[in-house]
Amino acid sequence: MLVLDDISKGFVQPGAGRLTVLDRIGFTLERKSTAAVVGQSGSGKTTLLSLIAGLDKPDTGEILLDGEDLVPMGQDRLARYRARKIGIIFQQFHLMPHLTAMENISLPLEIQKADNIQARTREMLGKVGLEHRSHHLPSQLSGGECQRVAIARALVVRPSLLLADEPTGNLDIATGQRISSLLFDLVRDEDTGLVVVTHNPELAGQCHARFTLDRGRLVF
Repeated sequence: MLVLDDISKGFVQPGAGRLTVLDRIGFTLERKSTAAVVGQSGSGKTTLLSLIAGLDKPDTGEILLDGEDLVPMGQDRLARYRARKIGIIFQQFHLMPHLTAMENISLPLEIQKADNIQARTREMLGKVGLEHRSHHLPSQLSGGECQRVAIARALVVRPSLLLADEPTGNLDIATGQRISSLLFDLVRDEDTGLVVVTHNPELAGQCHARFTLDRGRLVF
């Protein structure tokens, strides 16, 4: 379902030359499978996730999702493709502060002009256990509740691939464990593939595969 082939990415640092962040990365993820990307800070994990999400372009290589290469796509086509195929969960939640939980979840469906928006949103609210908080703003929700809203927003479009960047990083241990269990349950129920960047060994241990980045290289 996801294929990365010979992916490299670097940046030019003024006065310091070129810094290689990712060096010839390659791996595959089968449909409905889960993978953790682990490694020390600065090893290239977040850069890799941004490339898979189509938020940045690699210097070399191919990124194929459901057989389509994201790398040569123009920005407009890529944005439409990403909206249909990829869900993203951020460590900082990135909820719209002026929208309720229900409105945050329905936002990607509104952008797509999808059918049955209200029904699909309420269904996803139920799956994350927030029916009773549907009309609350993010400022009125706990950290765990905000992350549940973020998970529901990412999954409501039924993406082929879900990307999560430290989804439990801003939560206490008990809340983080509940969120990670919910995340894997939903991924299984929705038949979605998952790539998660994490420092949490328990979260990584729940995945089918674990890829370790060390100074921009993939080590097994």
